[in-house]
Formats: sequence, structure tokens, C-alpha cells
Amino acid sequence: MDYKATLNLPQTSFSMRAGSAQREPEIQAFWKDQDIYRQNLTHRNGDPFILHDGPPYLSSGRIHIGHALNRILKDMVVKYQTLNNHPSPLVFGYDCHGLPIEHEVTKARKPVKEIQTEQSPLEIRQACAAFALENLKGQQDNFYRLGLMGDWEHPYLTMNPAYEAAQLRVFAEMVDKGYIYKGLKPVYWSIGAQTALAEAEVEYMDKTSHSIYVKFPLQTEEYSKLPEALQGKNVFFVIWTTTPWTLPANLGIALNPDFDYSFITADDGSVWVLADKLAESVFSATGQTPGQTLYQSKGNGLENLRCKHPFYERDSRVVLGNHVTTEAGTGCVHTAPGHGMEDFVVGDKYKLGVLSPVDAKGVFTAEAPGFEGLFYDKANQVIIDLLVEKGLLVHHSTLVHSYAHCWRTKTPLIYRATEQWFASVDGFRQAALAAVKNVSWHPASGQERISNMISDRTDWCISRQRVWGVPIPAFYAKDSGEVLLQKDIILHVADLVEQHGSNVWWEREAKDLLPAGFTSPKSQIQEFEKETDIMDVWFDSGTSHSGVLRARPELRFPANLYLEGSDQHRGWFQSSLLTSIAAYGEAPYKTVLTHGFVMDGQGRKMSKSLGNVVEPQKVIEKYGADVLRLWVASVDYSNDMRLSYDIVDQLAEIYKKIRNTIRFLISNLYDFDPEHDELPHAQLSELDRFTLHKLQDVVGQVRNSFDSFAFYRFYQIIQNFCVIDLSNIYFAIVKDILYIEAPNSPLRRSVQTVLWEVLQALLGMVTPVLSHLAEDAYQHLPPPLRAQVPQSALLANYPQVRDQWQNAKLASKWAQILSIRDAANLQLEAMRASKEIGRSMEAQAAVYHPDSEMRDYLRAHQDLFRQVLIVGRLEVSDAPLTEHDGLQTHMTVIADGSKCSRCWNTDPTVGQNPAYADLCQRCEGIVSSLQPA
Repeated sequence: MDYKATLNLPQTSFSMRAGSAQREPEIQAFWKDQDIYRQNLTHRNGDPFILHDGPPYLSSGRIHIGHALNRILKDMVVKYQTLNNHPSPLVFGYDCHGLPIEHEVTKARKPVKEIQTEQSPLEIRQACAAFALENLKGQQDNFYRLGLMGDWEHPYLTMNPAYEAAQLRVFAEMVDKGYIYKGLKPVYWSIGAQTALAEAEVEYMDKTSHSIYVKFPLQTEEYSKLPEALQGKNVFFVIWTTTPWTLPANLGIALNPDFDYSFITADDGSVWVLADKLAESVFSATGQTPGQTLYQSKGNGLENLRCKHPFYERDSRVVLGNHVTTEAGTGCVHTAPGHGMEDFVVGDKYKLGVLSPVDAKGVFTAEAPGFEGLFYDKANQVIIDLLVEKGLLVHHSTLVHSYAHCWRTKTPLIYRATEQWFASVDGFRQAALAAVKNVSWHPASGQERISNMISDRTDWCISRQRVWGVPIPAFYAKDSGEVLLQKDIILHVADLVEQHGSNVWWEREAKDLLPAGFTSPKSQIQEFEKETDIMDVWFDSGTSHSGVLRARPELRFPANLYLEGSDQHRGWFQSSLLTSIAAYGEAPYKTVLTHGFVMDGQGRKMSKSLGNVVEPQKVIEKYGADVLRLWVASVDYSNDMRLSYDIVDQLAEIYKKIRNTIRFLISNLYDFDPEHDELPHAQLSELDRFTLHKLQDVVGQVRNSFDSFAFYRFYQIIQNFCVIDLSNIYFAIVKDILYIEAPNSPLRRSVQTVLWEVLQALLGMVTPVLSHLAEDAYQHLPPPLRAQVPQSALLANYPQVRDQWQNAKLASKWAQILSIRDAANLQLEAMRASKEIGRSMEAQAAVYHPDSEMRDYLRAHQDLFRQVLIVGRLEVSDAPLTEHDGLQTHMTVIADGSKCSRCWNTDPTVGQNPAYADLCQRCEGIVSSLQPA
């Protein structure tokens, strides 16, 4: 007889292979067709959870692995909150304006300087808008393929008129409170982009610079203020700089008021003035030997002495500043107020004036006689040669150091004093710092990091000398030159922008942008000009709290969560906080979570030149989005993360194990209808009740991992649960019951009841991460099970811990039983290795436990215990098996009996019934019960 038909072998259409390249897009189409996102918003009735999406730039139509990491993290949070009954609308954002877009557009055609002379601002803006929209389509397609849940039809774009108008209204509030001003200050200047930059747009890279020590002669008239020992000497204040090109702008020499300064004779008999703590290192670096110290003074005793400029007929005045340190240099700091913020501050204090003789292209102007027309970097050597000629160069070498570069053009930046618009951070700094303390930061170190940045930051330069952006709505009286910047005018312009878009600023004359009948006492002729600068893009994205959170009816202000890379402490987190505090006095977020950067498998930065870039598109093409999502869940994102295609291969194997665990569950429930077959908890076997207890532990741990944003713990817990607790232990034990017992036997229904509970919980737990896998499983459930669950895995509820299924006493008992199993497995493996047995069912086990109560328990559940050990026979001994006490197991080969043709167990009862000569007594009873009456 063919006994295969009498076995309950697994049945399912749920494939072992994911077939993700085809299957995942089909699942995404299902989510879209059924409008699963909207369904979640309408049928969830808990408190809304608002994650506000930081907008990636549209300078490219392809996303990189950092984009994928960021939005998958957000998606996991949003789906977890949604499944916990919190409607979680997610509006995707995209940053459209500014230098990155304009740079790409102009680079694709002609150099910036040509494009701006040959094309009108409107033509440039139209090209930029088209470029941004083209890239929007590419990025949206890439992001959609990740399986994200959100409002794909209505993203927020920073170039949308309504958004731009909201941004201008925030600006109006800041103007009205006196936080916005125009002033001459040194700012980071990108020569490559010909615009000012904010601190958030600065990158640091190594650069080789000149390193020179220069002597500034003391003016003759100043010697009378010095002691007798210095009369008749040649006294020089020695400075050190890595920017010789800034010497034409020198107006002073800064000393620290509290440092001791020594007047020391040099090899040539001249006297050098140096900070005493740095004197030895300066003489060593310049190859000279220090001579006699003729005089010492505190820095404040030398204030207002006048030196000669090295090559111009003007004074260089000795001033005092606490920014002077002994970390490097001479303690005498070359001060050019037009080329450094600290220099500017001390220069303003001493009324030195501001000299910045370099134009927007980095070329010296007539304010630097002798260097007119020279590019600043080429002027370095010319200036050094001049210093040699004047006999004032002490030493020259080169230095490799970290230097500020433009984030987009990658060219070195200079400090250049220009007329710019600023937000006065001092006006709301303390309020911002107080707000930071009321925000929950993950990791906690983020609070100190952003607090330090806000405490130390200078005023925010918000103007840019470009055309692709939101205009700064200021006007100038043509006759007086006075600035018109007031709330009512800005709000009027905002209304125009909301109606016509920000192009209206370039399409209309000033008079047509001002309110009808507008007049101002600042102009007698009542004629005005428009400002040509635009706003910093960080002001664009930083006002999304107004243009999105406050504007979209489904959203709320403040957001529950902002989640971005750790670089956004100086970027979006900060610009959002500052604008929100300045305008509304409240932080725009309750919680901020940051992640690190993705490195290659060796911890190196990814770059095309190294050939170590992992492209999300390639990962998805080969393995599907879920494998990439599983990688995101597996890493500790609070630090920099490693990723390579080898690592992806490893994650794919883990994915397969999780998928096959789910497949085992589904395939053994093909004949299970919960309405009729599910057993009450009290009727389950002890093993099954222990498994449900274990499931509650897992659910609790996974929930905790999501609640604390520790997704890597979810990955570890789920992997261990699927591979160890289920596949290696529970499934291995219950296969015999599932396949061999009669279909409706209480033992089998008990196991199936547990499989059904585990399947529901497991699918619920993995849905936020392995969304496609969970949905695929849902769609392959047998009809009776499909009827028990919602239309989509994304419409289910997240598993809750069922306290009534937890049983600590039972768990303790089964921990001991599993330790016996571990010991038995070691002996069984040794027997397999020595060829004594082929299958564990060919072995018989003798077990001794030193606890008599435990022995009685094992004997009472002897057949279940035999199945746990997966052996043919089992004996529980009352006497120790060896002379030693303690837990003991002993394995031997079953000496008698034959192999059952149905269950393959070696059993002495095989053949006892001639009608079933090749079956054991157990299988005989099952097969006979299956025969028609």
C-alpha cells in the first residue's frame, strides 16, 4: 500500500523563492489599487503620529544608498505606528531650489558667468524648474520601489507657490520681530558658485597651503613707549598665516590680553615679539636660535601700539582679543577684518574698518595696489616674493590641513566681507536652547551637539547671489538707497507668490509688486528697485514646518518625529528649529532621531573612484527591496554603517530563512479552519503552551525594540526566533505530529492552533520591515485563514503581548527540558558521525534527572518528551546512569524492532497486525481510522 496518501504533507502555493523582481511590483500595485494608505488613515482611530519628511535635493534623478536608508527607516517607523492604530500620514518632500540645481543646469550648458550674462533670470529659473521636475519623477520611481507607504500623489515641493508663500510669511514674522538685517560682514564665499554660503553648506577636505612667518616692524614713534632695553633695537611683531593672499587686507595684529609676550633677540640681532609659550616652537620652526629676552609684558600692556604694514604705507594696529590661543602660530594674529569673522569682531571693536579687496570671482581689486587683476590663489607666491624683497619673510613652508570647501563645487572657500542679509540668532538663541531641552534626542548625544552648535554659531547668512530660489522681498529707494523691508509688504508679496509663483518677482517691476498706492517717506520720488538676492535653501527647507505641517489638514504641528542623518544637526534640524522658534516660539518637533552614514564593507567612504559604491537599484534588481529593508533593520544606524554586496548576500540568506519559516507555517495549515479546528489554550499540549509563552516574550521584545527605535534588536530577535526557537526546535519536534497523526487528532490540531497564532504574530511583527514578504504571505493563505485577516497585511494590527498566555513556571520547566535535548543532540551527532545511526529515530534514550519531581513530570509526559528528543524510544531512569550525579543522558541503538514504512520509526510493534505488516501500532491505528467505514 502507498502510505503517502495517508500522510499530512505540507501544501501551499507560497513559493520558497521570493521572485522579488516580479512579485514586489505586483504587491505594490495591489497596495495602490486598493488605496491601502488612505484606508489606514480612515480606519485607524488612535492619536495621529506625524513623521515629517526632510526633503532630499532634486539635483539627480537617482537615489543613493543613503537616501534608501533614510526613507526605509522612516517607513518602518510609520508602518509600526500605523499598525498600532495611530494614523500616520506621511507627506514626502523634495528640495527644489538653490545652488545644487542651478549648478547642474548651468554645468550642463555653459560656465556660470556666461549663462548669467546670456540668459535672463527667468530663463534660468524655467530651466531649473524643468530639471527639478524631471529628477522628481526619477527619485519618486526609485523611492516607490522601496515599498514605502505614504501620499505619493501629493508630495511637498519647496518650489510650489503655496509652500513659497508660507516661507515668506515666516520671513515676515522674523522681520517684524527685528531678527532680519542687512550688513557688511565676512561670510563664506564660493568662488566656484559666486555666492555666499551658510555654515551648513561647508565641507572640509585636505588642502595644501602656504605657511609663512612674517615680521611687522614697530613704527618709529612707538619706541618711546617701550623700556630702555629696547631703544635702538629693531622690534618686530611676528605673525604666522596660511593665507598670504589676505595680507593686503591686514589692518591689525591681535594679542591675547592675558598672555605673557617676550621680546627676544633673533639671529640677525632684531627683536621678535612672541607669546612666551610659543617662542620656543617658533624659533624651532623657523630654524633660528632664541637669544636674550630683553623685555616681557602682558598682552594688555601692548594694546594700541602701531606697526608698519609689510608693504603698504599704513599702520597695523595692535589690538586685543580672547580668540588668540597658544594652539599654533606665534600668539600674534594677523588681523584682516574683511576676511574672517573673529577678525571682523575685534576690528569692529577697535574701529579698524573693513577691507576686502577681492571680488566675487576671487580677483584682487584696486583696493589692493600692486595685485589688481590677480586671482587670489596666484597672488600667494607674488606676495611671498614681495615679503622676501622687503626682508620681512622669516620662514616659508607648506602645510596640509583640513580646509573649508564648497559643498557643491568642491572648490576652496574664502572669507569675504560683502553686503548680505542675516538672521540675528542672538535675538532668539536662548529660546532655541531652552526648546532643545524639551525635545527627545536619539541618540541622546544629539542634544549636546545641537546645543553647542546653536550656542557658538554666528548670525545666519540667509542671502544668496543666485536666481533659482525664493526672492528676499526687500526694496530700495532709488533716490536715497534706503531699504524697505517690512511685514505688510512681505505679506503682500507672499499673496502674489501664492497666486502666481515666485517667478512673479522677476516678471514684474518693483511698482507692480508693491501694494497699490504704496508710498514711503524713505523716497521723495517714490521709485523703488527690487532686491536681487534669493534666500538660502536651508531657509526654504527649514520653514517646512509652516509650509507643510501647519498647512496640510492631515498633519499636525509640532511633528512627533524628525528623522535624518547626523549632519542635519547643523542643517535641517537647526534651520527648522531656528525659524520655528523665531516665528512661533516653539520647536517644530517633539523627537529627533539621527542616523550615521553608509560606508563600504571595510569602513571606507563610498566613492566611484574606489569602485565600492553599493547602488540600491542593483540590490533591488537582484534580491528585491525587502532584503535591502532587512539590512536597514539589521544595523545600528546610530553609528556609521557598513554595506557591500557580500553583506547583502548574507542578508539574503537570512531573508530566505525567515521566508521559509513562514512557508512552513502556511504549508502546514492547509486543512486548518480556525472557526472549527482551533483548540482552547487549556487543551493545548505543554510544548504548545510553552511555545505560545515564548511567542509572547518575542512580541514584547520586538515591540520594545520598535518603541525605542532599536530596530537592530528586532532583527536579532526575529532571526533567533525563526531559526532557533521555531525551525531548530519547535518545527523539528512537531513535524512528526503534523505529518503522521490523523488530520483531526487533538495532538495535530493543538500544534496547528499554535502555528496559526505564531503565523499571525510573525507576519504582524515583520510587516513594518519585510512588507512585501508579509503581503505575499497574506495573499497565499488558505481560504479559511484568509477570511480571518484583513484585506492587507498593512491593515492588520500589530501583535500585542497576551499576558494570559505567559507562564513563568512552565517556561522554567521547559528550559530544563530543552537543556536535556541539547545534551542528547550532542550524543546523537556523535552517533551519526560514527555511522552507528542514520536517523535519530533509530536511537533510544535513557535520561536521569536528579530532581525527582522533574523525573515524575518527564515520565508523565514520556511520549511528548520522546518527540522532543526526536528518538525512537525513551526511558526515564530513577537511578543515575553513571557514578556521577546530575543530569545524565545515554544514547544507544535500538536493538529490536523494524522500521515502520509510514513513520520510519524503529518499533517492536511493526508487523504485529498481519493486515498492516509493515506498520507500527501507532500508524496502524491512524491508517485504519482513515479507511472508509
